[in-house]
Amino acid sequence: MAMKLRLARGGSKKRPMYRIVAADSRAPRDGRYIERLGTYNPLLPKDSEERVKMDLDRVRHWLGQGAEPTDRVSRMLEAAGVIEKKTRSNAKKGAPGKKALERAKERAAKADAAASAPAEEAAAG
Repeated sequence: MAMKLRLARGGSKKRPMYRIVAADSRAPRDGRYIERLGTYNPLLPKDSEERVKMDLDRVRHWLGQGAEPTDRVSRMLEAAGVIEKKTRSNAKKGAPGKKALERAKERAAKADAAASAPAEEAAAG
């Protein structure tokens, strides 16, 4: 059975609350799970102690049994020091898109035209 350490959503509409669970990978997201390992409340400030709570001993147990953490849970485990940080590279994530580049070129052209107009008037006058 393929095990995952993942988030199961709870809470009401627009007020999410997540449980960190060990579950069979074929089970539904909010459905059956084997063990509850902690909680995650994204509404709390990032520096709050209550934002992420985990039973690290049980998390290590499940990792030892071969459970794979999802991306979000692995980031939480990296922050807690349970697993080593993975190198992630998404070089294009911060790059502007085509339309943004076109708008930047237009703005630069307008700025050059505006900057050169007063200089020409001062040289002529």
